[in-house]
Amino acid sequence: MFIYGKMAANAIAVMSYLASKPEEQVGSREIAEARGISLALTAKLLTRLATAGLVTGRPGPGGGYRIARTPDEICLADIVRIFEQMALPSLCPFGQNWCGVKDPCPLHDAIDQMVSRNRQFIESTRLSVFEPQTKPKPTRPPGKKPRPD
Repeated sequence: MFIYGKMAANAIAVMSYLASKPEEQVGSREIAEARGISLALTAKLLTRLATAGLVTGRPGPGGGYRIARTPDEICLADIVRIFEQMALPSLCPFGQNWCGVKDPCPLHDAIDQMVSRNRQFIESTRLSVFEPQTKPKPTRPPGKKPRPD
């Protein structure tokens, strides 16, 4: 279970697409179709991401959006912070005024660990995981001919 909402998840989908094409200008329609998000929502997300400095946009023919920094410089938390509050409300099944006020509930430690792992995941995961992987071409030792098939 990841603790961020649908808007943040869709924004991550948009950013993952841009990260997969870091040198290209990409239209909002292409992003929307590739990620299965409505064009209106994609445009709204791109506007907020641009305001936050994570994407740049150029209008008109030949325009589009591109990632504003290298994918390695942006983590999932940078995106989530735009759309979600990072400080979570109490997830205690006994109610908001139990854990931290009274003895911890039976699930306190498990919930605390889950939240901590989620925070660590979104803060350490960089958009570079979505960059295309280029495979190095195999090299032959000098003077060695390829084998016939």
